[in-house]
Amino acid sequence: MHASDPARAIRAIKFDNASNAWKWIKDASEEELLAAEKACIHYDRPIRIRDIAQILKQQQTNKFSDNLHQEPSLEIDFCGLRCENPFFLASSAICTNYEMVASALEAGWGGVFFKTICMEDIEEVSPRFDTVKNPDGSFAGFRNMEQLSENPVSVDLDTLRRLKENYPTKIIVASIMGHTEQEWIDLGKMAEAAGVDAIELNFSCPQMKIAGMGSDVGQNAEMVTFLTAYVKNAVKIPVIPKMTPNVASMNKFAMAAKFAGADGISAINTIKSITMGQGVAISGQYIVSGYSGKAVKPIALRFIHEICTNPLMHNIQVSGIGGIYTWKDALEFIQLGCHNVQVCTAVMEYGYRIIDDLTEGMKTYMKNRGITHLQEIVGEQLNNFVRASDLDRTTKVFPTIDYNVCIGCGRCYISCRDGGHQAISFESDRKPKIIGKKCVGCHLCRMVCPTNAIGLAKRIAKN
Repeated sequence: MHASDPARAIRAIKFDNASNAWKWIKDASEEELLAAEKACIHYDRPIRIRDIAQILKQQQTNKFSDNLHQEPSLEIDFCGLRCENPFFLASSAICTNYEMVASALEAGWGGVFFKTICMEDIEEVSPRFDTVKNPDGSFAGFRNMEQLSENPVSVDLDTLRRLKENYPTKIIVASIMGHTEQEWIDLGKMAEAAGVDAIELNFSCPQMKIAGMGSDVGQNAEMVTFLTAYVKNAVKIPVIPKMTPNVASMNKFAMAAKFAGADGISAINTIKSITMGQGVAISGQYIVSGYSGKAVKPIALRFIHEICTNPLMHNIQVSGIGGIYTWKDALEFIQLGCHNVQVCTAVMEYGYRIIDDLTEGMKTYMKNRGITHLQEIVGEQLNNFVRASDLDRTTKVFPTIDYNVCIGCGRCYISCRDGGHQAISFESDRKPKIIGKKCVGCHLCRMVCPTNAIGLAKRIAKN
């Protein structure tokens, strides 16, 4: 039995977890829903909670199978470490002190890649963040100029020690970055002595103020090899180099880490970028710095696929990072071969609480498929990727229009007329119609439809 919580239901819908939203609202009275609607603070338009409740009630069906003998388990091994779930905090501003990380672990996160520790004097700039926003105000992309932990090394090591002592079942990973070979070795040894489970090597921060650090290392295969080997030979716990995406191909650098003894790979860090939004300049000046968020997910997936399809990397495990907001995002990384995922920008935007929908959504998906262990879906989509020359080019799929859902807005007509093949007619009845002789099956119309009224027909042979 779940207590009535309309806000929780709305969050579930926002995070692709609508199938579970009903339980948070089904026991609410009309008066409670009305009160929630009045109390709801929204920046652009009201949220019609009572209408949402009615829609959820109409859609409510228990589609998933209950014939499983056990609840789906999100436990999974990563580099020999047993993780209670695959959802980790990424090394960043969301995990800079004990209180923050403890709060996240209490909320249900499986572990943390703590903010990178170094021996340099770190002074951050102000402001240090900028966003590219969607029309509704949410982040399409997020740019940051932040570097590493500003805490003294001793403070961060003590934090890591206390976290592992107080949360022994959680996975605590220290992220480190040295300037010299000896600093890398010393930091690795100190992190191990603090009791962490593993060490991540930050070869990828794109905005370090000192040359020869961060992505300068990650773009040099020889440095990746030697520094990985130095740390690996100095410690007994798993070592996980973090790759930069600011390269044409990641394989050379990932293989350099593997051949040096790396136990796993983290990918990706932020992408070098420029935004020039109002208020982002530092005393009138700009720099190139890191871009993250939803916009980078397709790029991150491309690099994950590259690593996980490399036969020389077949026995190394990958921690996926880049634009993960929902359980569906995480699923795509796992289906390409990741054994866990790291989340940052989504937490910065919505808080640690999103872990509820990550875990609940993933479990519901597993129930629907009759899957009991997360390991069963790791890498399952890799065999479905082929070269461009291998794609089926003898058939096509026509779009179909559901007029019960179509609102006659004409978006499909405009896009097809000006950006497609002029294959949609739109007359005074405001009902778009597909012109079969002109349609090539590109599905631009389906992409722009705001109500999802355009679907897929059966695949047929081209004339």
